[in-house]
Amino acid sequence: FTTTNIQQAINKIKLRKDVQFVDWIPTGFKIGLNSSSPTVFPDDDLAKVSRSCTMLSNSTAVKEAWVRLVQKFRDMYKRRAFVHWYVGEGMEESEFTVSEESVADLIQE
Repeated sequence: FTTTNIQQAINKIKLRKDVQFVDWIPTGFKIGLNSSSPTVFPDDDLAKVSRSCTMLSNSTAVKEAWVRLVQKFRDMYKRRAFVHWYVGEGMEESEFTVSEESVADLIQE
């Protein structure tokens, strides 16, 4: 796929009358392309594929998934799991707390 293909597909979606977008995001989409295939690890349940897709959405339909994600983050952060890797790359520990609070605020909205 190219960015042109993706933009054409998005334009078709926008023309549909049953899909509505908020006014404060004029494009309604943020697209990023990566030419690398997803990594597959030995003994993993995922099949090897040439491409994948990820979507982040601020919708009440995904609230429970975000709640579970924040709880898993809290559990791991409480044990300081993987924190040393991020700190070693230059991240400050306070950024973990700020990020968790930001996601918690989004969940509350």
